[in-house]
Amino acid sequence: MAVTWDVVSLDATKTVGSLSDVITTVHWTASDSETVGSGDSAVIHTGSSYGSVGLSEADSSSFTAYASVSKDNAVAWAKASLGSDEVTAIETGIAAQITESKTPTKSSGVPW
Repeated sequence: MAVTWDVVSLDATKTVGSLSDVITTVHWTASDSETVGSGDSAVIHTGSSYGSVGLSEADSSSFTAYASVSKDNAVAWAKASLGSDEVTAIETGIAAQITESKTPTKSSGVPW
């Protein structure tokens, strides 16, 4: 499957220079899952990550006010602020969580 990015919350400032309702921070989640088996024996293996990223200063030529921002806008801004290397690292980490769930390399608990 593919990692799904979502937005949990946006932080905004009332005014920055001549702009109003400026988004300054995106709080995001990224997750993926893989189902192994089917029916009653199906097992869903999941991986996820959560974080927040500050956005660079708003540009008046391409500004979008808080009330007009879509989820797609916010996800794109978060990914751009993180940078492609960090986005890849997050998505690779989620895939590793799923792999660890499917084929554990460690355990905890008690043997009885």
